[in-house]
Amino acid sequence: DASMQSTISGLIENVSLSTIHSLQMKWWGTKRLDYALYCPEGLSNFPAHALPHLFHASYWESADVIAFVLRQIGKFDGIPFVGSGDDKETVTFHPSQPREKWMKKRTSVKLKNVAANHRANDVIVLEGREQRLNARFMYGPLDMITLHGEKVDIHLMKDPPAGEWTFLATELTDKNGRISYTIPEQVGLGYGIYPVKMIVRGDHTSVDCYLAIVPPMTECVVFSIDGSFTASMSVTGRDPKVRAGAVDICRHWQELGYLLIYITGRPDMQQQRVVSWLSQHNFPHGLISFADGLLTDPLGHKTAYLNNLVQNHGISIVSAYGSSKDITVYANVGLRPEQIFIVGKVSKKLQSNATVLSDGYAAHLAGLQVVGGSRPAKGNARMVIPRGCFNLPGQASNPRRRSNETGLSS
Repeated sequence: DASMQSTISGLIENVSLSTIHSLQMKWWGTKRLDYALYCPEGLSNFPAHALPHLFHASYWESADVIAFVLRQIGKFDGIPFVGSGDDKETVTFHPSQPREKWMKKRTSVKLKNVAANHRANDVIVLEGREQRLNARFMYGPLDMITLHGEKVDIHLMKDPPAGEWTFLATELTDKNGRISYTIPEQVGLGYGIYPVKMIVRGDHTSVDCYLAIVPPMTECVVFSIDGSFTASMSVTGRDPKVRAGAVDICRHWQELGYLLIYITGRPDMQQQRVVSWLSQHNFPHGLISFADGLLTDPLGHKTAYLNNLVQNHGISIVSAYGSSKDITVYANVGLRPEQIFIVGKVSKKLQSNATVLSDGYAAHLAGLQVVGGSRPAKGNARMVIPRGCFNLPGQASNPRRRSNETGLSS
């Protein structure tokens, strides 16, 4: 059968032109799209029962099929997340201020031939509390160069995902390359997640982050990036494989309306690389917290961050995922063992303090999907939570993602 031959081989030379023409008319006409997925020869040495899991992790999660097709046939240029599903088109950002000469004469010499590595943590704040944005502007590998005493323009989108960008203020970086800006009350921001873009006036490099203004008792699900997502580390320490089913778990909670929070003890200098990895593997959009520089107690940082959200900003953590190291973090925030889900090895002493997912995420997801396994978020309907992936649309234009850094480094 010609159609079976075409399907199995995938090679046009094996099928005559007349047969191809008849198949086109019968199946898809002239609009058919064919994509071949590369399969390394080494896979033939794997046992047959392992192949479905490899296929699932490599193609369905690492390069989601629908997202893959959209990237091939569509050109996106807009803000880096998918909104609430309305028909508005995304808005391309244009700096409101033209490039100017550097405030300090030495800056142009210092920044020659070095790449920007700016970063800013996402901000979660209870409505009525101070809305403070913090960012740091650095250049070169390992933060070799600090942007000192230069102008940074701060913009915010009031009506995401397709509203107008509003210019808020211009701040000068301090000797450590930092700026801190408090949004005035008269700006009048209500519940919601607002994109923020900070532009360096001298070269128009930028950093993106999000400001989430939440109502009391906003329900969220927390994920430790290294503990719950990564399944392996490559020889070079870059682009670890995604733990099978991790993306599906995140999507499940996102579809139920929960705010997703991703935490890591990694220093913020790795922000671009980590966000790029999350984008590459199509993780649902969430708010991310990094450590401020290299810390001797990353677990203590995670605990302090989550306790601040719970005690001062009304966040209610429904479930939390991570490795055995994260058990004490979540317990210190007040979570019960049935709310703490751990993957990987857990010592016998800690097994009673958490729910160990010994059968992996696939079995856990099946349990969440049965009646009574999980419920929709309560109260979160008062704010619009983006339901999409990191950097879709706008992957090519988002400064958070750099094409030459597509993985996490150890």
